[in-house]
Amino acid sequence: MRFTGFPDEAFLFYEGLEADNSKAYFGEHKHLYEEAVRAPMTALVDDLGPEFGEAHLFRPYRDVRFAKDKSPYKTHQGAFVERMPGIGLYVEISAAGLFAAAGWYSQASDQVARYRAAVDEDLSGKPLAAVTGALAAAGHTLYGDRLKTRPRGFDDDHPRIDLLRHRSLYVGRRFEPEEWVHTAEARDRVARTWRDAAPLIDWLCIHVRGSELPRR
Repeated sequence: MRFTGFPDEAFLFYEGLEADNSKAYFGEHKHLYEEAVRAPMTALVDDLGPEFGEAHLFRPYRDVRFAKDKSPYKTHQGAFVERMPGIGLYVEISAAGLFAAAGWYSQASDQVARYRAAVDEDLSGKPLAAVTGALAAAGHTLYGDRLKTRPRGFDDDHPRIDLLRHRSLYVGRRFEPEEWVHTAEARDRVARTWRDAAPLIDWLCIHVRGSELPRR
């Protein structure tokens, strides 16, 4: 099945799920999830696969074992193309619209250590600052988990202190559910975002790399 856009029912499904995050709601509207959310998302990543690689679609169920919020379902559908463990391309649909992003998502301690060492070093840190600056100038937003203060061992006046605070780093664009999201243009916007982020992914794969720690 080729991707032709996300129907209105996808956004209506998530609006309803945000209002009633229950097994009863999900069960009653599961056909909408399968037909209006999961099927188009599968078609989207299948269309993008030849250029960007195979994607993994996340399950709709939340892991609530250690969470205070016991809501059973995620209020979005995401898919991830992994380049290295924790590093890759992401796309998500929710009631708010479409979100496309790319970068480093995990916070494994060995990756954080390599990241900060690379940011600190001028030969590798200056190119990252240039890449993130260019992406921001092009309209992308910089995201990631970050410390409120400086990381231990670094001075407040470090030229890249803002980047050093990050424990994960990705860029993305959020698109409201306008008319084009119901067409194949949604695929094109995701593809443009992922292409724009290629220099960041390349930098992360070289300097942060996949975690050497065992996965749980």
